[in-house]
Amino acid sequence: MKVGFLVNPVAGMGGRVGLKGTDGLVEEALNRGALPVAPARAGECINVLKAGRDRLEILTCSGEMGEDLLDGFDFDVVYECGGDTTSDDTVKACSVLIGSGVGLILFCGGDGTARDVFEAVGDSVPVLGIPSGVKMHSSVFAVNPVAAGELVLDFVNGDAGLHEAEVVDVDEEAYRENELKTRLYGLMYTPYRQDLVQASKAVYHAVDDEQAKREIAEFAAEFMGDGSAYIVGAGSTTKAIGDRLGVDKTLLGVDVLKDGEMVFKDAGEKDLLTALEGEDTAKIIVSPIGAQGFVFGRGTQQISPEVIRRVGVDNIIYVSTQHKLNAVPHLLVDSGDMGLDSEIAGYRSVVIGYRLSQRKDIRAVAGGS
Repeated sequence: MKVGFLVNPVAGMGGRVGLKGTDGLVEEALNRGALPVAPARAGECINVLKAGRDRLEILTCSGEMGEDLLDGFDFDVVYECGGDTTSDDTVKACSVLIGSGVGLILFCGGDGTARDVFEAVGDSVPVLGIPSGVKMHSSVFAVNPVAAGELVLDFVNGDAGLHEAEVVDVDEEAYRENELKTRLYGLMYTPYRQDLVQASKAVYHAVDDEQAKREIAEFAAEFMGDGSAYIVGAGSTTKAIGDRLGVDKTLLGVDVLKDGEMVFKDAGEKDLLTALEGEDTAKIIVSPIGAQGFVFGRGTQQISPEVIRRVGVDNIIYVSTQHKLNAVPHLLVDSGDMGLDSEIAGYRSVVIGYRLSQRKDIRAVAGGS
């Protein structure tokens, strides 16, 4: 099968430095010390594809948009990109790939990249995303790069069908101001296996959830008085904790709290590592992304593998409303470090109310824990 392959080399760079996205902010991300993440993510997928390289005819883009990652594969470069790539390159490359008769377009990026792919592809050719963005609201993405590779091979072998998947993105300017505005841009066909593809993000507004958040916050206010530094992830559940403590917790960012006071607000990875210096004990509080179920790897890339290892896997506290927890069969982790993901995996206690918890399976890789 002819498979088109392209990479947005700057996708996800804003995550660890706290930009909540990279659209239009590549220079700012670089100024903050951001490093590319998409090439490594795409490379994990390509390594899986090596097992079926004899069944793949890969068409790709020049340089860092694809060619540089395909050592050991037979491939043809059908689109030449310039120096610094833009969204226009993604749109043009997809148009060329369609004209070359590909049966699937495999792309690496985030929701912005998915929008660009949709602009060129529509529902004419199946697509599959290798997740490398910050927000990742769309359901055209596999749960992680390895799953993307497995799903491509299943599709080529005739073992995976197609389903309609949503392309969803947020207003990044509003997002950076702690306001979540999402928009459905359209539907594309995606190879599908339930355990390998992520769901679209959902935002819950149940009345019972608000009460549960207050109960979770009340409990957190008690245990957070132990003198530890607390790295608190994004979301309305964790925002409720900040409200209970009387601090201005960012809704869509990561903050550091200690003894009821704000230490770092809207922190990037470097801020978190700085905050951990000299601390005897530190803990992380995270809440799963709504219908997707990710506890790490979507929207909280600031809490990087290095940060998690400094704190310790046993010092992670998971919080969620019962409603949100019931909406997903299991939780997922995609930190970017597969070894760490395996350490996090397993049945973990999730705080669901005042002194109440529920055991939930966290899965590190597609299809297993």
